[in-house]
Parts: sequence; structure tokens; C-alpha cells
Amino acid sequence: MQITLKKVIKYAAATILMAVLLYFAFREIDWAEFMAALKRCNWWWIAASMLVGMAVAYSRGCRWRLMLLPINDKITRLECFDAYNVCYLANLAVPRSGEFVRCAMLSKLGRTTFQEAVGSMALERVWDIISALLIAVGMVLFTRFGTFLKDEMWKPFAEGLSFNAAYLVAGVALLVALFIWFVSHFRNRYKICGKIHGFFAGLGDGVKAGFKMEHKLPFFLHTAFIWTMYIFQILFIIYAFPDVKQLNFGDAFFIMMIGSLGWMVPVQGGFGAYHFLVSAALVPVYGIAQQTGLVFATISHESQILQMLINGVISLISFWIMTRRGRSAEPLSCRRSC
Repeated sequence: MQITLKKVIKYAAATILMAVLLYFAFREIDWAEFMAALKRCNWWWIAASMLVGMAVAYSRGCRWRLMLLPINDKITRLECFDAYNVCYLANLAVPRSGEFVRCAMLSKLGRTTFQEAVGSMALERVWDIISALLIAVGMVLFTRFGTFLKDEMWKPFAEGLSFNAAYLVAGVALLVALFIWFVSHFRNRYKICGKIHGFFAGLGDGVKAGFKMEHKLPFFLHTAFIWTMYIFQILFIIYAFPDVKQLNFGDAFFIMMIGSLGWMVPVQGGFGAYHFLVSAALVPVYGIAQQTGLVFATISHESQILQMLINGVISLISFWIMTRRGRSAEPLSCRRSC
């Protein structure tokens, strides 16, 4: 990979952002109480959360393989699983690099071209975005976050208006409709409109492709399993940390979504962003102390990081063995649809 000034600047910016977020998250921490809180944790539940994370990585590898089978039916689960694990490992060092690393790994094994592997990622991203949107809607409708939005934010805001709030809702709906029309009408004239239209058109194409793909049922089952297990990862951390024992499955739902935003921030491994967002969200919605929220975020994030490191190192060794042998390490009898 060629190192350019632009890449160096982007990496430096990501590192600075990570440092700033870590500073603001931990600046008022009582380290003695922080360590005492860690000692109160049940490490068996943390280990269970890490095992769930490993299952998610395996399911993601299987789902990716389903999209690649029409290109090469010799692609194995182990190859895709290893590629995904190394993808996460690469993201810990350089944000957003992992996706290209995993595609390059399959290309190196001769299972597919780099371009074909990259193309398969588009369908993955579409359905992950759709899944996240559906979960976000569910979070607003069925968790305490929705109640918080209604009682603590919307009601005081609506009551402070000098006119009926229904007019505001209607005005916003009209603006959204005008925006959609403007983007659609001027997509060929303005570059930004073309990009916005292209993004949503890509989502639509991805949805159609998902329903038309050969292995769509296992693809959707893997997708449902992945996002459900993300919630259980957080739920097990709740069980592990007695200071937040009042939280439940619905709350794990909410924390998972907030944590996902932390992972999306372009910093190495979500460091700082995850801690800041999760701890900051727990305070107003659940009335949890800032320090307690930060301990919870740290346990959740660092257990995921440790799981990624373990999986990534093992998969690097596995990939090295496969490249040395020049063939897949998985038996032919296992080369079938997940």
C-alpha cells in the first residue's frame, strides 16, 4: 500500500480525534473507584459476551461467503471467517482499512479477484444499514429511549411553542418532500444531489439484489442472527456489572445502537468515541452516574477489542498456513452453504 501525504494526514487526524475523545471521556474519572468497579464484575459473563462476539464474526464470514459462492463455490467458511477477523484487526490500527484487507486476503488465496470481493461488500453494507434503521425505529418505539425523547425532549419543546406543534410536523414533512424532489430533479446538474440520489438508489438496488440472490434465506437468517447477538453482547455485559443491574434487554437494545455509532466514528478501534457516546447516553436516559457509565462502556469496549485481537491473531496464523499450503485449510466436505 502506497503511503501518501493525504493518508498520513488522515491517520494523524484520526489519532488526534481519538486522543481528544478519550480525554473528555476520562478527564474527571476517579481511578480508585474505577478499579474497584472493575473488581466487582463477573468475568464469566464478560467471557460469554466475548464468545458471542466470536459467533458474530463467524456468522458474518458465512454471510459474506454466501454472496461469493456464485463467483467461486470453492470458497470456504474458514477463509471468509479468517478474512473478517483480520479485517477487524486492521481496523484497530488504521480506520476503514479492514474492508480492503479482507478482500485482498481472498484475492491472495486465488478465490476471487479483489474487484469482485469489493463488489460483494455493497450488498452487505446495504442490509446492515437497513437493519440498523429498523433497530433504530424499534429503539424509539419500544425502549426507555423513546420515552425519554417524548417526555424529556419533545413535550417541553412542544409546550414552549407559541403555535400548535402539528403545524411544525407538517412543515417538516413538507420540507422533506421538497428536498426529495430537489435531489431527484437536479441529480444530473449538481454533484451533491447526484451523490445523495446515488446513495439511496444504491440502497434500493441492494434490497432488490438481496431478494434475488440464490441463498437469500440463509443470508437473511445470518443478518438477523448477527444483529440479535449484538444485543446479547451488551446484555451479558449488563449481567457482568452489578452497578447497572437495573438495565434489561430493551436497554441493551438502546446501548447497542449508541455503541454502533461509536464504532462508526473514524478513529482507531472506536477508542474514545465508544466510551464517550455510551457513557454520555446512559446519564440522561437512565440517570446513571457518569463514572458508572464510563466503567460500563470500558468493559463493553475493551472486551470486544480483546475478542478481536484473539480472533485476529489466530486468523492471521491460519491465513499464513493456508497461503503456505496453497490451498484451503477446510475439508471439501464442509464446502457447502451455511
